[in-house]
Amino acid sequence: MIIRGTIHLAGDNVDTDVIIPARYLTSIDPNYIVEHLFEGVEPDFHKRITRGDILIAGKNFGSGSSREQAAMGLKAAGIYAIIAKSFARIFYRNAVNIGLPLFIAPSAIDYVHSLLKSGGAKGVGTYILSLDVGAEIDVEEGVIRIKGETFPFSPLPEFIKEIMLGGGVWPWVKSMIGKRH
Repeated sequence: MIIRGTIHLAGDNVDTDVIIPARYLTSIDPNYIVEHLFEGVEPDFHKRITRGDILIAGKNFGSGSSREQAAMGLKAAGIYAIIAKSFARIFYRNAVNIGLPLFIAPSAIDYVHSLLKSGGAKGVGTYILSLDVGAEIDVEEGVIRIKGETFPFSPLPEFIKEIMLGGGVWPWVKSMIGKRH
């Protein structure tokens, strides 16, 4: 599987309250959640997303509460994968459950920052920069490609990879019914 999309860049310690403020947790309607993603810091962010885009972040992405709407909202908005230096444990689990692929690749993130610094990439936004650069994630090869450079990511356990790429826990469970007997 290959995931291709435009890069959106966030920093370290992006918590779930920033991703989707608590006052919008009155609904689990993905369309409602999408409209309020990052509303307090980047209100028009959801309008810059095109289906298949990739979010890149720093350390501890998704820290804070256990709200599932944070991962669900990002996926519903069209983010097909998140690359970070590290993820908060509960956010990671929520993303696995809904089939939002996550990858850990610090060297790729450092490269994107170096592109910005050197003028090799430009961005729109403040809290999250939507860049004029794309990325390609080759899940089978275990690499990320950005502007001709290749970066390895930490391999996913096969079981987790199967669930994430299969659309989440429920689709995976349905696909497994009857297979193990």
